[in-house]
Amino acid sequence: MLWNRWVQFYFHLPIIIRLLLSVTFLMLSFGYLIHLIEPDHFPSTFDGIWWAFVTGSTVGYGDYVPLSSLGKIIAILLILAGGGFVTFYMATLSAGTIKLEQDLSKGKITYKGTNHTIIIGWNERTKQLIEMFKDHNLDTDTVLIDHTLNKLSYQDHQIHFINGEPTSDKTLKKANIEQAKNVVITSDPTLTEEEADRQTILNIIAARGNNPSIHIISEILTEMQKKNATRAGTDVVLRSNNFMSSLFYQSLFQKDPQATDIIAETLEEQQYCSELIGEDLIHKDFYFCAQQFLVERKWLIGLVRENEIILHPDFTSPMKKGDSLIFLRPLDHAQNRVK
Repeated sequence: MLWNRWVQFYFHLPIIIRLLLSVTFLMLSFGYLIHLIEPDHFPSTFDGIWWAFVTGSTVGYGDYVPLSSLGKIIAILLILAGGGFVTFYMATLSAGTIKLEQDLSKGKITYKGTNHTIIIGWNERTKQLIEMFKDHNLDTDTVLIDHTLNKLSYQDHQIHFINGEPTSDKTLKKANIEQAKNVVITSDPTLTEEEADRQTILNIIAARGNNPSIHIISEILTEMQKKNATRAGTDVVLRSNNFMSSLFYQSLFQKDPQATDIIAETLEEQQYCSELIGEDLIHKDFYFCAQQFLVERKWLIGLVRENEIILHPDFTSPMKKGDSLIFLRPLDHAQNRVK
């Protein structure tokens, strides 16, 4: 009964482990056997095992050789059995490594890390966000979930790819969402705005259902779905259409349309940042803080107070302890992101 359990346990192991155990057992057995047959030429069991591994792997250093007929027969059996096992093991190990890399690129491998950021959707915004992660050397792993990609090279993008529907619990568990820190849900560019927002809301519900405490940032295209996204459980709603509409308006109706290009290009070279105010700025007004920040090439635009974002507050508004100031600064100097 016990023997059957061991056999079942052995055959349930991965083939690489089974081959490694088989090769090890074979070499140990032949090493001990040659030590018993020729104790003068193989004075210790370790010497016999060393000879078995060298001979079975076809390396053949020649520092130990059997001299008796029985010893030579043992060597022949070792070469026939051990050589085949070792060759098969190396071939299987190589094939397994290649298959693992292929499965990783095809999004079939489960992510095992923690405190990572999950991004849903592969598009230009996602690519830019990943590049910003790299440029600022952020100490966080990135997991991408997308159902439109068939393959994504880990070497080229340095992200863990999961292929599947982001509303599927199976897919989210493969991304280890239960131990993730953030989820960024981008809008699907292949859908209409209404369809994309509905899909985003379903993604929010699925993510929140699998991790009630995770921080969710989502992109919503239409105003009518903004409240629904909040009800679904997102922490932050980003409206990219608002900004683009403003630029279009300025380009159409202002006296100098070329200024829109300058504004857009300038904003592309900036990054939104936040910084907890120091003791020296408590009770100072917003105007005073703006002047102080300009000295460091920081363009102050608002503040965060008690989880509420206040843009362009009154210049006379006094700062309170615990406030965070929101500002823009060039990308090459930016360090802290708005959370």
